[in-house]
Amino acid sequence: MGDQIESLHWFYVIVMAAGALYFYLLSRNPQGVYRYEYVIAIFIPCWSGAAYLSIALGQGFLEVQDRFVYFARYLDWVVTTPLLLLALALTAMFLKEQKDKALIGSLIGADVFMILTGLIADFSTGFQKYIWYTLGVFALLIILYIIWYPLRKIADSSGLELSKHYKRTAAYLTLFWIAYPTVWLLGPSGLGLTQNITDVTAFIILPIFSKVGFSILDLWGLRKIGLRKVSNMNVSG
Repeated sequence: MGDQIESLHWFYVIVMAAGALYFYLLSRNPQGVYRYEYVIAIFIPCWSGAAYLSIALGQGFLEVQDRFVYFARYLDWVVTTPLLLLALALTAMFLKEQKDKALIGSLIGADVFMILTGLIADFSTGFQKYIWYTLGVFALLIILYIIWYPLRKIADSSGLELSKHYKRTAAYLTLFWIAYPTVWLLGPSGLGLTQNITDVTAFIILPIFSKVGFSILDLWGLRKIGLRKVSNMNVSG
């Protein structure tokens, strides 16, 4: 692994640490947002940074048939992506007393399936690789269906403000999550149309925006809604 790739991963670790610290500071003044929302936001960059730290230290990857398989990415994703979806689902249900646990479980189950089939695809060759990749894409379609149909309906039923915020955060996450399998397919793990350094750079930039960026967008929107909710409760009280 070259110095440039190592430096990129160290940069990522620093950004994740800064993100975790920022969310901790926000949690000191929750403004009507449940504390577990902050716990999720803090844990995501902590774990992601730790996973990428293993790559920066020369671990977390294997050389398979003249290419690198960064298995630490999957160790990151199998933990952090379910948490991102949990955060999004909790946003849709922010004003609901009862949370739809079955819906959340379905979302997380499909996501874990997607990540693990991606890991198998990365270690596979030939047509077998594309079988596992296709299964992962199918799981992604299920995730997107849940995000944009049942969860969107729940958010819509909670008023215009939450509905707008949910759609904004869902669109943001959807954009980056569609980019992940696209980059994977074009890179050394897939068709090999891009070089390793391009692949590494993409998988540094994408998670920064889809993890820290998403949580910033989500928490600030929820803080506005939560603060208004607290103010209304104080007035009515």
